[in-house]
Amino acid sequence: MDRIAQLTARPGGREIAYDPAAAPSSLQVRAAQVLESNWTGKSTVPSRSLYPHQWSWDSAFIAIGLRHLSPSRAQTELETLLAAQWADGRIPHIVFNPSVPLDAYFPSPDFWRSSTAGRAAGAPRTVQTSGIVQPPVHALAAWLVHLADPGLSRARGFLTRAYPRLAAWHRYLLHRRDLGGGGLVSVVHPWEQGMDNSPCWDRPLSRVTPAPARSFRRADLDHGSPEDRPTDLDYGRYVRLAADYRDRGYADGPGDFAVEDPAFNALLIASEYALDGIAHELGVADPGPRDRAERLTATLVERLWDPAAGMFLCRDVRAGELIPERGVTGLVPLLLPALPRDLATTLVRTVCGPHFGLGGTTRLVPSYDLLGEAFDPHRYWRGPAWFNTGWLLERGLRLHGERGRADALRKGILHAAGASGFAEYVDPYTAQACGATGFGWTAALTLDLLHDRPAGDRNRVTAIKGGDRG
Repeated sequence: MDRIAQLTARPGGREIAYDPAAAPSSLQVRAAQVLESNWTGKSTVPSRSLYPHQWSWDSAFIAIGLRHLSPSRAQTELETLLAAQWADGRIPHIVFNPSVPLDAYFPSPDFWRSSTAGRAAGAPRTVQTSGIVQPPVHALAAWLVHLADPGLSRARGFLTRAYPRLAAWHRYLLHRRDLGGGGLVSVVHPWEQGMDNSPCWDRPLSRVTPAPARSFRRADLDHGSPEDRPTDLDYGRYVRLAADYRDRGYADGPGDFAVEDPAFNALLIASEYALDGIAHELGVADPGPRDRAERLTATLVERLWDPAAGMFLCRDVRAGELIPERGVTGLVPLLLPALPRDLATTLVRTVCGPHFGLGGTTRLVPSYDLLGEAFDPHRYWRGPAWFNTGWLLERGLRLHGERGRADALRKGILHAAGASGFAEYVDPYTAQACGATGFGWTAALTLDLLHDRPAGDRNRVTAIKGGDRG
């Protein structure tokens, strides 16, 4: 209990002690135990068994929750990830732990060959990473971590060190990944978007010739049920895309898979607002982030909003058309403060309607259309509810004045997290655990929801907007 109550004290700052009066104690202690168990000394693994390295957007979400227990450890979490940034600005989606055996996870460092295949793009030589990226939640996480203890952050120079790396990361995305030429960022692999096997990717993936099954071994099936994981066919296509990107020296450009994704771009917009707050805190005269956030919001609406679907859809860049599949990715822009009011109202109607069922047939938001032909309540991103998307939508509902719905979603997330043993994802109807348990971001976002009680609405809204920056 002492170890959880006050995580590793570090020189130059104070820690926030565990306060049993601040939240339901058993759930908070259990969540803190997960983070303590998954801590490696410099970062937090998503899962000790299934995901034994550092993942990019996992660490951002983990830092958001960890800030309530140990702001210094939350800062270290992000600093460890940022230290693996490539010279071209990209933040890789995996930073490999050299003490973990190669066969513990696939694709392993010897597949990505970052230090050799990524040399032209400026891959670091002191650490092995993957060559693709994940959603840019990092500036938002850094800003929230700073706000948890501004005195400690300033004393450690946390934002001073993080700001140039975060700015370079955003420049990489905005300049190198506008593959559609319309101003939005494209992902070049389903793993980059984070919702790996969503039906939203089926159409563009169908163009990809899968790698032969004998050319790789799926370590994920050693730790998870095949019924909960992507199929071998999907995995073969993932491997082919990653290998082709690697063999091009990780050079960005048109390929077999390029998709403008609503959630990826919405998270970039949210992080631009956060970057504006960071710049203001550091006294950097840069109107760019806020201007870009507002411009990107308008572009997102122009290119990805579909009135008939009542939500945002993904755009297949190569085919030049929207993909007619309803995934949770198309709801995440509810997080944006400059979203037109009528679109926000429509998104709320969609999330609570028959396609996602929130507050009716489901207590949590499924990852895919309940009425879609590809819906599966257990298979990875093809239907189950995930805690990070639930957390994002809870914030979005609250931001747009839907307090009652936000409170109900918050309650559902907390109940499911505790009842499932902090599962990776759950059945959206029954909250039955799927994937790994003791999952890092599930525990971390549970802590955040326990700490950010509904009475704290204003602070949560201004954090998204980058307000209250002084």
